[in-house]
Amino acid sequence: MKTVICEQPGKLALAERPMPEAGPDDVLIRIKRVGVCGTDLHIFTGNQPFLAYPRVMGHELAGIVESAPAGAHVKAGDQVYVMPYLSCGQCVACRANKTNCCVNIRVLGVHADGGMAEYLAVPQGFAFKADGVTLDQAAMLEFLAIGAHAAARAEVAAGQRVLVVGAGPIGMAAAIFAKLRGGVVTVLDGRADRLAVCESELHMDHTVLLDASEAETDKVQLAQLTDDEFFDVVFDATGNIKAMERGLEFVAHGGKYVLISIVRDRISFADPEFHKRETTLLASRNATPADFETVLEAMRAGKIPTAALNTHRLSLAELPVSFPTLLDPQAGVIKALVDC
Repeated sequence: MKTVICEQPGKLALAERPMPEAGPDDVLIRIKRVGVCGTDLHIFTGNQPFLAYPRVMGHELAGIVESAPAGAHVKAGDQVYVMPYLSCGQCVACRANKTNCCVNIRVLGVHADGGMAEYLAVPQGFAFKADGVTLDQAAMLEFLAIGAHAAARAEVAAGQRVLVVGAGPIGMAAAIFAKLRGGVVTVLDGRADRLAVCESELHMDHTVLLDASEAETDKVQLAQLTDDEFFDVVFDATGNIKAMERGLEFVAHGGKYVLISIVRDRISFADPEFHKRETTLLASRNATPADFETVLEAMRAGKIPTAALNTHRLSLAELPVSFPTLLDPQAGVIKALVDC
């Protein structure tokens, strides 16, 4: 089968690999769509902290079941999505139904080879029916579920003022689900084109262009939008240390700061500011089965503009040559899908 391998940072190769051998508990899936995630871009550029090369990337996966064990909840011919966080089911987190942060987690495409291939075998508990949505939509479930998980973790409530810093796909996902939960959502980013999408397609309440100068006109605008009180919930989806440290300034007294981003280094902030606001600091990692179901329900109800989010499409064969173009801000990529 055809497989795309990231041999080392900056180098992808199309190779022939043997078909995967499905174990007695495995579902064999013919991969039809793979979403390209920021994690994949970080792997390609050498900035993913949990990875060893070579690696087959790809964890936003949709396909058709080729074979399944007797008694499995999916069968041959079913359209499915893959939940790529292979949890152990036994650790302290799994026992608390927090499989998204399993102690022994293996994420497809990061800790184990993923789905940028024509076939993939996964344990049956991680393949789910994707009825009522298209293959394209099914491949977009995972990144949207990360946003749904972050919004649920923050317990965004109707009428709360919410700020999402970073308007990449994950930030957009968090904004979508914060809005669906009734939040009044503002998005802050340095790219006017992405803010335009947040306005025209996602119908966010406000957008503010990042000001990287000492004038901090963006902070002035954020203060004006909230009567100088700032935001009940702030999400960081930038993957930028300086932005993550600065984001605390935008949290209202008694508010929550949710870090969806992950970086290699330590982050720090002024304890007096953190303490006087009695800030709740939360990490938000991956997603749970319930989060995927939340996204599916919203998709089926037509509440997510998936066609507008899917801006680019590539074939598996052209990926090694064309993948670097996805890193170019001028390309205007939000979500690229690979057609296998």
